[in-house]
Amino acid sequence: MDTAVVWFRDDLRLTDNPTLSRALEAAERIVPVYVFDPRRRGETQYDTPKLGPHRARFRRESVLDLRTRLRERDGDLLVETGHVEDVIPELVDRYDAAAVYAQTKPATEERSRERAVRRALPGDVDLRSQWTHTLFHPEDLPTAVDRIDDTFTPWRHEVEAEATPRKPAPAPESVPTPAVDASTVPTLSALGFDDPPADHRAVLPFEGGESAGKRRLEAYVWERDCLRTYKQTRNGLLGADYSSKLSAWLAAGCLSPRWVHREVQRYERERVANEDTYWLVFELLWRDFFQFQFAKHGDDFFTETGIRDIEKHWQRDRAAFRRWTKGVTGVPFVDANMRELERTGYVSNRGRQNVASFLTDALEIDWRWGAAYFEAQLVDYDVASNWGNWAYQAGVGNDSRDGYFDVLWQAGRYDPDADYVTTWLPELEGLPPEYAHRPWRLSDADQDRYGIDLGVDYPEPMIDVEARFDQLDER
Repeated sequence: MDTAVVWFRDDLRLTDNPTLSRALEAAERIVPVYVFDPRRRGETQYDTPKLGPHRARFRRESVLDLRTRLRERDGDLLVETGHVEDVIPELVDRYDAAAVYAQTKPATEERSRERAVRRALPGDVDLRSQWTHTLFHPEDLPTAVDRIDDTFTPWRHEVEAEATPRKPAPAPESVPTPAVDASTVPTLSALGFDDPPADHRAVLPFEGGESAGKRRLEAYVWERDCLRTYKQTRNGLLGADYSSKLSAWLAAGCLSPRWVHREVQRYERERVANEDTYWLVFELLWRDFFQFQFAKHGDDFFTETGIRDIEKHWQRDRAAFRRWTKGVTGVPFVDANMRELERTGYVSNRGRQNVASFLTDALEIDWRWGAAYFEAQLVDYDVASNWGNWAYQAGVGNDSRDGYFDVLWQAGRYDPDADYVTTWLPELEGLPPEYAHRPWRLSDADQDRYGIDLGVDYPEPMIDVEARFDQLDER
């Protein structure tokens, strides 16, 4: 084969990229392309944007880095704007390509785009899809994807006992590319976005690209030696190193989970192996689990009752939902997390669980509204992880339970001195922790003493929080 098109999607890397590797094995020349499809930045059916400025910036930086890395290897990256089913066949014709190589993913829209491209290609040109997004390849699972357990723990035990991740492939030394007219990468403005806000309180700047992702792993694992305490610190709320924060690079495919796993194994050989180091692999397994669950259940994950045969009656209160999105519920631990999310595109795992539970359990608002809002806001948005976790929390997904997160108890447990709350809600600065987490308990005299006017400086709670959690305890 003389020429093949490599269509980069959520696999914006050279190291351990099976799509690129297979194309290089089969073809003499490669035409790499990334397409900014305008449908990725439309609106969801829940009246929320599909893509917000934080992830748009990260994606653009990742594409720029991919082009740089290809150019270092005698290659280049075509960057196009348009519908993929129009762009890819046109490139096939322009460069007389014999095949198209592309990543495949189990999500609905991604599969729809893949099918559209396949239909639009000439009959003698194959679209050869590659599974690139998980630690374990589906062909290596002990049980076929359509029959895997819907509960994480038995699935994990089976996989750990009977499967082995494939070895990550090194980045190619050369990517021979024909002379291409490589257009400039569109600016954020040209893509329809304003620059996202910069905030000194952000845990990380989250620079996009494989180069930045590898630097982050190097800093977290090797330079600052944080992996040895990962499980102990992973529920933190402030700072760069309470968790690995590799999720954004994994979601965009800037890092391969197999490469990350190999680095953990190397750390365990060269420094220490303990429960903390294992826990990062445990998180990669959770990520795999949701990818395979989406491959199994498909569109069911987007329904009101998810993958469970149960009855749910969700509220659809737009005003209450807006208060939640804006971080003005009057419940400080919820509001602090929601404001961090809006300002930075990131919030801790502990924070995500709490705000999701508040929306679905305390307010009983349709969980899909929350999942769709996260889709727009998160710099590390991954369709399977996001919607799978939201369904789980709403009681309509995997490992479902009747429990909930008592955000008041959680605040006291994970933010005992109210440092996190007052970082993101400076209007509560100076309050003792018990009032910073429960400002509605302030008497008029206390408000005068601490210089805060509840309902003016900070909102009254939108519900009787303590009574609501008492109700949830009794159900």
